[in-house]
Amino acid sequence: MTDNDRTTRTPDDHAARTAAFFSLHQGLPRQSPGSDATTRGLLGLTGPLPERPRVLDLGCGPGRASLLLAAEAGAEVTAVDLHEPFLAELREAARVRGLDDRVRTVRADMADLSGFPDGSFDLVWAEGSAYLIGFDTALRDWRRLLAPGGSLVVSDCVWTTDTPSAKARSFWERAGSLRPVAANGAAAVAAGYHVLGTRVQPDSDWDEYYVPLAARVAAADASVPGMARAIAASREELAVRRDHGAEYGYACYVLRPADPRWPTRPETDADAAAVHAVNAAAFPTPAEADLVDALRADPAARLPGLGYVARAGADGGVAAYALLTRCRVGDAPALALAPVATVPEHQRKGAGRAVVRAALDAARLCGESLVLVLGDPAYYTRFGFVPASRYGIRPAFDVPDGAMMALVLDESAQVPSGTIHYPAAFGV
Repeated sequence: MTDNDRTTRTPDDHAARTAAFFSLHQGLPRQSPGSDATTRGLLGLTGPLPERPRVLDLGCGPGRASLLLAAEAGAEVTAVDLHEPFLAELREAARVRGLDDRVRTVRADMADLSGFPDGSFDLVWAEGSAYLIGFDTALRDWRRLLAPGGSLVVSDCVWTTDTPSAKARSFWERAGSLRPVAANGAAAVAAGYHVLGTRVQPDSDWDEYYVPLAARVAAADASVPGMARAIAASREELAVRRDHGAEYGYACYVLRPADPRWPTRPETDADAAAVHAVNAAAFPTPAEADLVDALRADPAARLPGLGYVARAGADGGVAAYALLTRCRVGDAPALALAPVATVPEHQRKGAGRAVVRAALDAARLCGESLVLVLGDPAYYTRFGFVPASRYGIRPAFDVPDGAMMALVLDESAQVPSGTIHYPAAFGV
């Protein structure tokens, strides 16, 4: 909600305007852009969940996400909102759907969740609501609520162009400046999360919110106290979206706290011997260790900052390593993830997962859009990789279809198709 009126208002004015705002919005199917398809897609990015996951839906509004998560993920949902009539709508909808034993409503402020103990939830969900306290504050304050292995799903309004117009910038800067999609991802990584996936919501998600709102505004009685200003603010918001919607949007982020047992960082030249030793120990032959040395020496393949190490604790030695180098699909740039190595004593303890996620985060923040890997599907699907053949991407040599995998880091970019061309050091 925005407000152009700079005149002095009394508490009664504010109360009337607030009541009018909620009157406009009461009974709408959504209180922010969204869709069941988007909720399902984000749920899929969180990875495996417990059989009956504990979910905290913050700023739930009338609870479309709560209902879907309870019905389709079998979740026990705690739905939080400050506006009791929204919670009443959700309770009734849950009762009608036979989900009242899985949806619990709590009237509370998402800025003060002290009533919830640390590690209480497998999934914290916030579609279209984190802006009320700020994206960075949400990252900081909600992390403690996640159980080990839990995920945070949060959306925020972002610039989708490098050159937003003065009109769009003026409108959004009243409530605080927006950031580009990648900047929020960088903030999440800096706050100690891995980015499991990012998705910019399609225009159809905005239609699901704005079409019913526009109809409600058109039918509203402007003579009701406070309603004229509420109508004017909503009409301005609708007009800005109509005229400048290509410049901004909602981006959804699926995040997981980094494993504190395995701190990660980019490799340095001083790590060369340790990295060689890790790869030599992890594989039956020294071929992978020699491959790393060859890739490091190839300026066409090596990309600074995309080789990562994981250490065994803050003062431990290198326990795991992951390398991303430049390859191509047809003529389009992509990344090859290889090798990934963990010393035997630390295998199956999370070190490999930590270093792979750190490398993928770095690639995402560098603006890379596609990563390819040849490996065990049971392992790499945990990171979101799918068979590369889905995109028409194939290697120049014969491998089982499921073993050649691709991960799209930027869904807004066109995914190339064609044959994979690896750096010469791979020998293929």
